[in-house]
Amino acid sequence: MSTCAAAATAAKIAPAKPRERYNWPATLALFAVAFVFILGILYITLVVALKNPQQMVSLLAWPDVIHWENFANAWKMTDYPRKFFNTAVITVINLFFTLITNSAVAYAITRNRKKSKFFNLMYYYFISALFIPFQVLMLPLVKTASTLRLDNILGITFLYIVFGLPMNTFLYCGFVRSLPEAIDEAAIIDGANPFQVFTKVIFPMMSPMHATVAILSVMWTWNDFLMPLLLLTKTDEQTLQLSQYIFQKQFSTDYNLAFASYILVLIPVLVLYVFCQKWIIAGVTNGSIKA
Repeated sequence: MSTCAAAATAAKIAPAKPRERYNWPATLALFAVAFVFILGILYITLVVALKNPQQMVSLLAWPDVIHWENFANAWKMTDYPRKFFNTAVITVINLFFTLITNSAVAYAITRNRKKSKFFNLMYYYFISALFIPFQVLMLPLVKTASTLRLDNILGITFLYIVFGLPMNTFLYCGFVRSLPEAIDEAAIIDGANPFQVFTKVIFPMMSPMHATVAILSVMWTWNDFLMPLLLLTKTDEQTLQLSQYIFQKQFSTDYNLAFASYILVLIPVLVLYVFCQKWIIAGVTNGSIKA
């Protein structure tokens, strides 16, 4: 058979590539919705932050005179440096211990569920906590935290780690199930004890799920308002989100200063996303597939 004939036969046998189709009306509609509900809201927030109360007649109009002093006043009124430090301390400590402790708990539960009824019970115990609304726990939490001296920065950080355990256990357990137990057995044969198996073999392999849990943990801790409102009674220990409450007066609200303060709180998250978007997107994608 000649070369041309063989090429023609191979072309007939090879499956045709499917044509890529794009639903442009649906795509444009989604872009329009995203523009209105995301960029539109950000635009309104910025416009209000740059106005004074007399310019609030037209909400969407760009101000004739830009009042940059709103950001300076919001910075001083909220004591931004101290509140930023408090929020950053809570977020970083919570992130560090969440990744270590929650992954260790999930690993122990997943590897021992089939061998021990205790670990199987613990798995369902943690998962059941996902169905309990936080509002049900508020009053007992305030009473217990006051009794145990947890109504401070270190105490609320510990509570964030505990309250994040159910969801993180669910995510980590799904990932650990995808890792063959032969990996553990091979490490034990090489002389590693269970602690070394986790720290030197399994923990590094959890990187995609670490990224997913880190994103959820940081966003939850940074944006949370309710738990700091309940527990942080001292002014010098308040978080950035709790400091926004200062603009709420008895019969009115300083919307211009409040929106300027919202932007100041939003900037660190945007900067973090810009510099870490590659790892954030990869972590969410890989974590969703593995879990």
